Amino acid sequence: MMDAVTEQERPEVAMGRAKETPLYPEPTDYEDDVHAWLLEQAELLRQRRFDEVDLPNVIEELESMGSEIRHALGSSYRLLIAHLLKWQVQPQLRSASWEITIGRERANIDQRESRNPSLKANARTIVADVYRHAVKEASIETGLPRTAFPPECPWSVDPLRDEDYLPE
Repeated sequence: MMDAVTEQERPEVAMGRAKETPLYPEPTDYEDDVHAWLLEQAELLRQRRFDEVDLPNVIEELESMGSEIRHALGSSYRLLIAHLLKWQVQPQLRSASWEITIGRERANIDQRESRNPSLKANARTIVADVYRHAVKEASIETGLPRTAFPPECPWSVDPLRDEDYLPE
């Protein structure tokens, strides 16, 4: 009577059949709702249902996330540098608002670099990449020509990260 074993007695048979049924009979399309799609993809990966994962879009989304993290760090450095440039060239206009922005962006930088050591290691390159944009912002806000600012960032990453540093 071994041939008449029920699925209840052999759970691996039932498990095999369960995997044949897609987890999401109508999966969310990546183009329709990225948030719902992300949650579905995470659950598929959690359950090791790799054959149902939308791999090309998962790869694209992971690469995009990495780019966004780098972009966010660059934005914080750009804002910080623009405010430090303004602080340096217009001491008579220094304000609590500028100082708050400087502190906030340093905190953002610290948080992002703590979570992403590979980006922290590339901070010099990131600073060099965003510097001309920081100069443009500082130029617009101060009314000074771009040539009034150094052609390269006058600060290394250490003073940029130093929560107490302000140029005089």
